[in-house]
Amino acid sequence: MAIVETERGDGVMVIRMNRPERLNALGSELRAGLAEAWCEFRDSPDMEVAIFTGTGRAFCAGEDMKETVERGSVARDATAATTRPRDNPYDAGTLAKPVIAAINGYAMGGGFMQAERADLRVAVRSAIFEMSEAKRWLLGGYNHGFVGNISHAVATEMAFAFRFPAERLYELGWLNRLVEDDELMPAAQEMAAHLLTLPPASRVNTLTMMRAMRPRVPEELEQLAARLRNHGAKDDLMESRRAFAEKRAPHFKGWDDPEDRARTPTLESQRRKRSGA
Repeated sequence: MAIVETERGDGVMVIRMNRPERLNALGSELRAGLAEAWCEFRDSPDMEVAIFTGTGRAFCAGEDMKETVERGSVARDATAATTRPRDNPYDAGTLAKPVIAAINGYAMGGGFMQAERADLRVAVRSAIFEMSEAKRWLLGGYNHGFVGNISHAVATEMAFAFRFPAERLYELGWLNRLVEDDELMPAAQEMAAHLLTLPPASRVNTLTMMRAMRPRVPEELEQLAARLRNHGAKDDLMESRRAFAEKRAPHFKGWDDPEDRARTPTLESQRRKRSGA
């Protein structure tokens, strides 16, 4: 049984994560299989639209934290912790072809990010979403609501790892379609079929323009985020994962030096440092 299944037909390539016993968690083998599938889609002269989905109760549960605990270390970019035979053009945002996420269940953490990268999204009504960084890192998922053009209050809720039912994300405009379970793939296929009716140059050029119009976090704020990601007790990163793997409540330290709480980097302190004040 392939850990990543692919189907091809009429210009559409279906890429399906197939690790249902682990809720399609992004372990090293699944990451490698996805990289290979996305490279095939990119390089194929016949495949013009991809449908990205999962098997079982989850679209993707995100980082395989049991694998992280076994490895004994955390990489900020989880892909850096694995040896992959090829780059992943979907993760890199370099695909010049549209991708439709067909979200069949839970999309958590890195799984939410996999859906977020898609150009169009259709989900089953029972799907649950969570931007999990606040649970696993020293900084929450500050960028998701911003790049999704969602109000600041809701973006803050996302950043603090509250869960969202599919119905709410549909109402917020983050999902294009909301369907029953048996309608998921037909709805995604219908969207793909529509894209294939367009003149090829129109499809490529419009995709290029729409991606260019996606909001981006300003560089100054990304610099602040980089500082905040390193502000706090680094062992809390592994503790969150150990607690998850051991099915217990985590015991967080917070800061190695309690005085560091009062030294939290801010945009103002960053500007003062840059100006030499």
